[in-house]
Amino acid sequence: MTPVQAACIPLLLNGKDVAAEAVTGSGKTLAFLVPLLEILQKRPEKWKTMEVGAIIISPTRELATQISEILEKFLERIPSLKQVLLVEGVTLKEDAENLKKGVNIIVATPGRLQDILSNYSSINLSLCIKSLEFLVLDEADRLLDLGFSATLDSILNYLPRLRRTGLFSATQTKELQQLIRAGLRNPALIVVKEKSNVSTPVNLNNSYTIVQPEHKLSVMIDFIRSIGFKTKYMIFLSTCVCVDYFSQVIQVLLPSINVLALHGKMKSKRYKVFDQFRHAENGILICTDVMARGIDISEINWVLQYDPPSIASSFVHR
Repeated sequence: MTPVQAACIPLLLNGKDVAAEAVTGSGKTLAFLVPLLEILQKRPEKWKTMEVGAIIISPTRELATQISEILEKFLERIPSLKQVLLVEGVTLKEDAENLKKGVNIIVATPGRLQDILSNYSSINLSLCIKSLEFLVLDEADRLLDLGFSATLDSILNYLPRLRRTGLFSATQTKELQQLIRAGLRNPALIVVKEKSNVSTPVNLNNSYTIVQPEHKLSVMIDFIRSIGFKTKYMIFLSTCVCVDYFSQVIQVLLPSINVLALHGKMKSKRYKVFDQFRHAENGILICTDVMARGIDISEINWVLQYDPPSIASSFVHR
């Protein structure tokens, strides 16, 4: 059990709201999934087919999908509970059909959840969540960075006040403190860091090279060639246009390795690219900060920050 799990799980099981700050890769997902499932299974009454006991809100469809996949592994042994994933890239009609089949746990991005709550009349989702036991706001600081503050306020207005809430983030901000005050009741504040005032994992090695702007691309290409093509790289760029452009240029310069591009404007294609890279043995994923938070892709050997992040805290998330 990781420190964040050891700190959060007992508090949540004892009915406390929790606001937890912990570094990326610290095991936050299990810190809320384990108590969530325990809470739902302990209710004396059996959950109805369309009665939602828990909602997990995540900032991006990739992260929401990843959480849903981990949750599904648990639910294989708990057939009485059903989950539904609500993210962009799927039609509202498809979401409604999935909800009608049965739902006790919702994993969602905020925009899609608000859309179904407020605009889709064929599914009275606001009625289904009246018995909500547990709300999770995952990567909460990123939710606010992406401008979801008003959306979260709207969602919170639909939810019962007598619930448990877990808020998980990698950094603390002024806006996050406002959300804690609005959405949590006298929460326990948990801060888990591996070293004092350090927000990155202790086994992460950081290096940098200072070059003239016109030499950045050639230096990066030479670096990748020196490391080799039998590994995985992630390259962070600042804009969607840059990702589209450099993915084509780098593929021409490095024809021996598969180059994939992923950014926030790709919509339904995003998850296909994400899944392809996740299951590949090697390759380069060129992306924006849409891929900078909480994503678990095994065997990433190098993260290359071609463009510096717009704000300092984004460096930690990348």
